[in-house]
Amino acid sequence: MSFNTLPRLFEESVKKYPENILIWEKTGQQYQGTTYKNMKGLIYNFAAGLMKLGLKPGDRAALLSEGNRYWVISELGILYCGAINVPVSVKIDELSDLKFRLVHSECKIVIVSGTQLLKVRKIKNDLPDLEKIIVLDSLQDLNEDEITADSVSESGCEYLKGHLKEFEERWHSTKDSDCANICYTSGTTADPKGIMLSHRNYTANVEQSSKLLDISEKYVSLLILPWDHAFAHTAGIYLLMYNGAAMAAVQTGKSALETLKNIPQNIKEIRPSFLFSVPSLAKNFRKNIEKGLREKGPKIEKLFQKALKLAYAYNKEGWNRGKGFQKLKKPLYAIYDKIIFSKVRESFGGRLEFFIGGGALLDIELQRFFYAIGIPMYQGYGLSEAAPVISSNVPHKHKLGSSGIIVPNLELKICDAKGNELPVMQKGEIVVKGENVMTGYWKNESATKETIKDGWLFTGDLGYMDEDGFLFVLGRNKSLLISGDGEKYSPEGIEEAITDQSKYIDQIMLYNNQSPYTIALVVPNKESVLRWMKENNLSGSNIEGQKSVLKLIESEINEYLEGGKYAGLFPNRWIPSAFAVLGEGFTEQNHFLNSTMKMVRGKITEYYKERIDFTFTPEGKDIYNHQNLNIISSLEKTNE
Repeated sequence: MSFNTLPRLFEESVKKYPENILIWEKTGQQYQGTTYKNMKGLIYNFAAGLMKLGLKPGDRAALLSEGNRYWVISELGILYCGAINVPVSVKIDELSDLKFRLVHSECKIVIVSGTQLLKVRKIKNDLPDLEKIIVLDSLQDLNEDEITADSVSESGCEYLKGHLKEFEERWHSTKDSDCANICYTSGTTADPKGIMLSHRNYTANVEQSSKLLDISEKYVSLLILPWDHAFAHTAGIYLLMYNGAAMAAVQTGKSALETLKNIPQNIKEIRPSFLFSVPSLAKNFRKNIEKGLREKGPKIEKLFQKALKLAYAYNKEGWNRGKGFQKLKKPLYAIYDKIIFSKVRESFGGRLEFFIGGGALLDIELQRFFYAIGIPMYQGYGLSEAAPVISSNVPHKHKLGSSGIIVPNLELKICDAKGNELPVMQKGEIVVKGENVMTGYWKNESATKETIKDGWLFTGDLGYMDEDGFLFVLGRNKSLLISGDGEKYSPEGIEEAITDQSKYIDQIMLYNNQSPYTIALVVPNKESVLRWMKENNLSGSNIEGQKSVLKLIESEINEYLEGGKYAGLFPNRWIPSAFAVLGEGFTEQNHFLNSTMKMVRGKITEYYKERIDFTFTPEGKDIYNHQNLNIISSLEKTNE
């Protein structure tokens, strides 16, 4: 059944699941739940308060907050007014970036949490359209233009007593084609673009996702990703809401790091049915699992590795699990599962059935790892411009290494550079068409015309469809390696494989722009490298120790060449022939990672231009060049 606006979707869920818990939130010692029915009253009061403040249909209001109950109340409150929400990432620390979004969208109201308020205060005098700041937390010493969310709700409660009919007419008059959100891109190559998503874009994508993935009303998911993140927003909040399920917020700490540290404990408390994840989170989960096993001693660690090896062989790529002679391994796999894998699952609450991974490519080895321990991580694919879900692997149909099957009621084709459709197994740009495709970019007609042609969304991502109907995504067109003879290749798979398999390489970016060979910028894992040096009685203060570390890094990369452990996974020509070691990692703070933890290749390339150019010289191609030696020598010093 179709409910074409988000308020109507919510209203229908309240009718069907009034006493179900919609949101679990922990503000004290334990989680407290709010039912669908109670959330309706809270949303009505807040929305009416916004109406009283003068928020009109089509007005923009920004939402800058950590994920919590008031995030949903705020967004739906804005939408019940017929206005447009501009969700902003709490990870934006550069004030000029925040100011651009608020000025460009002409926000009339900013709804902000107490921890994010200072950011808005610092720039509010330069926001020409801003009329009111609504603070979600009860704080003292508010400024004249600031008001608490509680007071907005209180005035809304009074307002409804005499204006209920007017309030209902307002949200009933919202059309499915009306803009619901303006979501800004990360702005990695130019100013961020405001993606306009209509009510129907969202409700269509929720319907598509529900047909692909069965969500029980008994399910609960801890929403670890930021709630403004396109994946968490649609597949988390509204997909759960549509199906009568529950979402839970991570307990907010005094800092982003403290909030992050709350996640393992919150998982044990909520005991989620499934989780949404991105590669960076998946890697952290795996590191914590392996660390816990190491702490139990070498016997347990060795047993786990033995169990993992058998599970990989038995599971294969998922769709062919236990086929042929592999079925003989099933009894032993069951024993391993009982004595070791089940214990690992307990750290995730004990009832976690699966992960859905999105946001970036998830390395197949990482997929095999989670599949082996009994909580598969199903890779999905999407784009904010598509609201965002395009495809996903799901429990009843999956193939590890792929990005799954296409959601229902969406057309997809693979096109060459001229826009011609390519046959199955041919690589090209992924192009989609459906009700979930955005209406365009806010105040950017030229970018809209470049991206949407005859209703088709040109994603800028490379991929192909296999004979079984599974989509394989190869990476961004703009990040391609281009060799001297013009051949192109996407680097993401190689980069993911190297960082996943090597404990000595923390981050790596491959580069080849019509050059004779590929090079890499390498960020070593300082802790692992220093431990290795200590175990081998080496020091970074002398040339012998420095060269030994560089040789170690080179050997990790060479595992993908002929004779190596992972030979044949990738064409040899794209494996780095030289590398530059970096002393600083790629982070959001230095703007080398965007808010979805993807490398901002253009900025990295520009910043390290001289290092890159040097690596293409005869001296720089030698891994023992003076620049690399100097960086290695500084590892111990920066650790003191």
